[in-house]
Amino acid sequence: MKTKKESANPVVRNKYTPQFKEQALERADKDGIPKVAQDLGIAESMLYSWRSIRRQIGQPFEEQKLQQAELSRLKRENARLEEEVTFLKKAAAYFAKMPK
Repeated sequence: MKTKKESANPVVRNKYTPQFKEQALERADKDGIPKVAQDLGIAESMLYSWRSIRRQIGQPFEEQKLQQAELSRLKRENARLEEEVTFLKKAAAYFAKMPK
């Protein structure tokens, strides 16, 4: 029976704030990505990826984060309203069947 080998060193992923990403990209624009990546101790590919995302979307990471939060809030609100509509339809059908 074969078993999966467990890695002795699990990969640790760092999460960076939108402000950190913006500041790192601003520095990279001035000093170059290789130097900034070395100074910050992060992979150059990460900076290139952040830069690519920023160019595709055309807005800073902070604004993206705010838009995602607003979208999540609107989705929750929409689900709540759909539940209310379903309830009201059932109530209307119930009262429509009642004799006068």
